[in-house]
Amino acid sequence: KMPKVSEVTTKADIKPKSMHRAKTWSDVVENLYRFQQAGYRDETEYKQVKQVDQVECWPETGFVKKLQRRDNTFYYYNRQRECEDKDVRKVKIYVY
Repeated sequence: KMPKVSEVTTKADIKPKSMHRAKTWSDVVENLYRFQQAGYRDETEYKQVKQVDQVECWPETGFVKKLQRRDNTFYYYNRQRECEDKDVRKVKIYVY
């Protein structure tokens, strides 16, 4: 079985200083929701773990289109909002 937490640590391993939860929906919260569904804190951690420069986004909305989980399965997302109001407070916003 693959370990849940990535054991790959790089020199650019950035750790957040603090965290708070989202109170209202926004484009930023929507994308964080998508990263956290796939098992990452945010875009920064995703890029570190997956060693990618760019995340695939929908050109119309700017929302994340596709993410690869740590177990290498893919999550595909819609163009429209997916984070419902009841899920907004579950989204963690990290401060670096």
